[in-house]
Amino acid sequence: MNNEQLRDAILTYLGRHPNEGFKSRQLRRRLSVGSEKDFQTLRALLHDMVDDGTLHWTKKQGYHIPATSNRITGVLKIDKRGAGTVTTSRGDIAVDKRSLGTAFNGDTVEAAVFVSKKERGHRPPGVIGEGEVLKVLTRAHTQFGGTLQRSKNFYFVLPDDPTVQRDFYVAPDDLNGAASGDKVLVELLEWDDPFKNPEGRIVSTLGAAGDPFVELRSVLQTYRLSTTFPKEVEQAAAAIPSTIPAEVIRQRLDLRDVAVLTIDPHDAKDFDDALSVEVMEGGSYRIGVHIADVSHYVTEGSVIDREAYTRATSVYLANQVIPMLPEKLSNNICSLVPHQDRLTYSVFMHVTANGRVRKYEFARSVINSKRRFTYEEAEKALDTRIGEYAEELNHLWDAAKILRRKRMKNGSIDFDSPEAKFHYDEKGKPVDIYIKQRLKSNQLVEECMLLANQTVAAHIATLEKDLGKLPFVYRVHDLPDKEKLRSLEEFVRKFGHSLNVSQSSSSKDLQKLLSDIRGTKEENLINEVALRSMAKAVYSADNIGHFGLAFDHYSHFTSPIRRYPDLLVHRLLWEYTGGMAEKRRSFMAKELPGMCKHCSEREKVAAEAERDSVKVMQVEYMRQHIGAEFQGIISGVIQWGVFVEINDILVEGLLHVRDLNDDYYVFDEKQYALIGERKGKRLRLGDSITVKVASVVPERRQIDFIMVESDITEGRRKGKEKGGTKAAKAPKGSGGAKGRKEFRGTKGKRKRR
Repeated sequence: MNNEQLRDAILTYLGRHPNEGFKSRQLRRRLSVGSEKDFQTLRALLHDMVDDGTLHWTKKQGYHIPATSNRITGVLKIDKRGAGTVTTSRGDIAVDKRSLGTAFNGDTVEAAVFVSKKERGHRPPGVIGEGEVLKVLTRAHTQFGGTLQRSKNFYFVLPDDPTVQRDFYVAPDDLNGAASGDKVLVELLEWDDPFKNPEGRIVSTLGAAGDPFVELRSVLQTYRLSTTFPKEVEQAAAAIPSTIPAEVIRQRLDLRDVAVLTIDPHDAKDFDDALSVEVMEGGSYRIGVHIADVSHYVTEGSVIDREAYTRATSVYLANQVIPMLPEKLSNNICSLVPHQDRLTYSVFMHVTANGRVRKYEFARSVINSKRRFTYEEAEKALDTRIGEYAEELNHLWDAAKILRRKRMKNGSIDFDSPEAKFHYDEKGKPVDIYIKQRLKSNQLVEECMLLANQTVAAHIATLEKDLGKLPFVYRVHDLPDKEKLRSLEEFVRKFGHSLNVSQSSSSKDLQKLLSDIRGTKEENLINEVALRSMAKAVYSADNIGHFGLAFDHYSHFTSPIRRYPDLLVHRLLWEYTGGMAEKRRSFMAKELPGMCKHCSEREKVAAEAERDSVKVMQVEYMRQHIGAEFQGIISGVIQWGVFVEINDILVEGLLHVRDLNDDYYVFDEKQYALIGERKGKRLRLGDSITVKVASVVPERRQIDFIMVESDITEGRRKGKEKGGTKAAKAPKGSGGAKGRKEFRGTKGKRKRR
């Protein structure tokens, strides 16, 4: 080992033994330092590390890592693969799943930091090193949802939460009436040995595992989502007057005589945005975007505000909404229902014929919506140009087309991924799955919301020219990782498409790729893999721009009923209008980074809960169609089978290699394929295939297919295929359908740009 490698080895070993010290000869043996010359090098390096403060040395203890630099307290986050990250005041500590000790996701822990050879010198930003959890200081949660099962001599609970990597042992005396196969809530009793399973007791039974409504309750438990508000929050909401005092109206821009319209999904109840339009000279438009003024009712630090911040977002599950605000606010006094006076925060943008915003104005206002349109109703007015306010809608559509053309010219990426929706019977079970259409009316609203969000962020940049850096909440999207783009480049080449990563990482390159694949059978698949190659859009106090939208400035202003960052933006925007005191400015500059991180984390939780709830309903639908045949496309290839996504309903299941009886199949990593050893038949990513529903396991949210027929090439095998047929892990981007939401617009209730 050279000195750098030896230093890593010393820190790694001492980091794994934070409470111990070692003499140089002990370290020689433990680090397998052989020759006397290498031992002298080790001793010299140990002396240097003591001199620079990296290590301490005492005659009694020997060499050890200083307790002050080695131990640190933080909050542990565990991902679905079991890897952990301890967030501390000094930065993040990466923790391997074997080094988590007895900690669960969200626990406050004491961790030991050490440096690994693998990570030294090129760690991700903010990661100060690798480490291990030494002990749990505070449990975030002590109750977990799961399925109770019985072994010969004991019971155990399989947790639904994928971050919990261990089953809970339950003694027969602690079943509380639950039976094997029940969905239960298990309470942690004891877990002090990482080599043993945690012990628990059943506190309640949710119902029979596999029942869709029980499974949905389990989703709520897994993600700690509460469908009710604390009593004090409901009481505070109930005390808010439903009528607007005349004095408040006098202080605002009165727009009650203006033709202000809302366009929302047919089942929406929280209308947080409305539109108006004026046609100006020279083919320009004055577009008004009017947003519910939640900040008037939810004051900073109030009991409602604290609960809204904790939730940070409304959660739109497959069959229900879990709102950020109590119903009186979200569906009543803040919602821009028609023919009722409502308080709003308005931005007026003068858009020229080439899509440039010539000027803009902000105003706290009061409106009275003249008409509530569903997307379908607005679409009919756009198509026929007939009906109430059809003229205004068509002016808005003309302006939206101008804005969209400019946005796409600048390199904005449009991931037009389909979204599955459900029709339910009278009992609430899914009887049909359909693909939600993206209408012109959807695009109209999207473009207006994008423009408003962009204008608000650009306004802050203008203020900063005179006032210096201002605390603010941005919606940012970082540049893609070059390695992931190269993987995408290789992936699309398999389908005959190109992406020239070596020359540029411009969003225009990705835009061209998505344009080229539009209408092809592999469009959805490449969309998904491209999405996974991109960074995730997050909230940040530092503006780095939005790569996917090709915007230098972007924020979230248009949905304060359902997103806490928008509420923050409203407050900050208004404070800057009146001039923010220096003390307040300093306070917000300190607080906003943590608030942005919290909101980003809660958004991720909401997205995962939504996906799980959709999967529950998809599985329930397929349970009603066992034995039915469907046409699909191979959406993922792994060592033990292929994932197939049904074309018309976007349901994904597994065709297991054990059920392919016509040949012996092996996984070809480079060709994204399973290849038959004898006949050479290939099951390749993107191939069309007809499958039959073989079985469904609702409690595992698992769908298994068997093959009926396919459009798979079959021919004489000519030696080994290029790239070999070794068994290996599937490459990144070849797995099942995940994460399609970020680029689908700002108005659909689960859409987040």
